Amino acid sequence: MKNVETVYRRMIDYYAGDPHQIQHFVKVHSYCRLIGLEEELDQETQITLEMAALVHDVGIKAGMERYGRGNGKVQEELGPAIAEKMLGELGVDAQRVERISYLVGHHHTYTGVEGLDYRILLEADFLVNLHEEKEPKEQIVKAYEEIFRTETGKSICKTMFAI
Repeated sequence: MKNVETVYRRMIDYYAGDPHQIQHFVKVHSYCRLIGLEEELDQETQITLEMAALVHDVGIKAGMERYGRGNGKVQEELGPAIAEKMLGELGVDAQRVERISYLVGHHHTYTGVEGLDYRILLEADFLVNLHEEKEPKEQIVKAYEEIFRTETGKSICKTMFAI
């Protein structure tokens, strides 16, 4: 199978026993889905975005095992190969896997953003991280000004954080 729900279930299994990681990717996926739909992504890009949202932090587990940390750069280093293997085993087509791997490998890189799927993944991850990390208002405003570009993402950020 190669649908979003199959990837969703596989990621829950992958992070068994780690409810924080599961809750994180579920929230990022939910925002990606909403923003992508409201920004009117075509169906294929929407599917790619949703799968990328589910696997975007897949490198954290390996980073913790290998380096004792799972920061953004470690995620970008280790995540693509893990995502490629997992998605390949699930029968996701190679072209989609290639794009998802790129997104996983760049989701903590905020310059040179190419593609609306990339932009939306950044925005959704920021929405979740700003809350989870209890960022102060000035950091939220800075992120809003520097990261958010879609009308939907900007609207959600402004509303959620009352900025």
